[in-house]
Amino acid sequence: MLQSLCACAAGLGVPMLIYEAGEALRFDEISIRAGLRGILNVMRLIGMLPEARRSRRVEPVLARATSWVRAPASGIVSDKMKLGSRVKKGQRLASISDPLGDEEESAITPFDGIVIGRCNLPLAHQGDALFNLAAFESVTQVEGLMEEFTATHDLEPRTDG
Repeated sequence: MLQSLCACAAGLGVPMLIYEAGEALRFDEISIRAGLRGILNVMRLIGMLPEARRSRRVEPVLARATSWVRAPASGIVSDKMKLGSRVKKGQRLASISDPLGDEEESAITPFDGIVIGRCNLPLAHQGDALFNLAAFESVTQVEGLMEEFTATHDLEPRTDG
């Protein structure tokens, strides 16, 4: 019987940290850089590596809750909200239409939050997970931290003009 690495570690009483980011079957450079930085920080914190010469302590922001918004109907998904977008309760995240475009339904945000996950497939079946949303005490604070995170881990330097 095959077990996952997580299940094997749990069976042996070994603590394990799982990092999930990016999109299945794709390399996401920002997620890779952030994950590597996080792993090294954890290793430093538990004494596996020496402390960094300079380190800026970042206070983590915890989501109060997360929830997947599911497709209300089967069809073609379009006009998708981007990852990291701030959303308001009742806002449309995407439209799902039949192949001829005669019928259209909307995937709606159930609460104020930030889009932290998204399915990129162009087709959905009713009930498929489309968007993962996170609720925070201060969405504005998190929005600013996300911009800072992206700037820190971005591969391409930004130019304004």
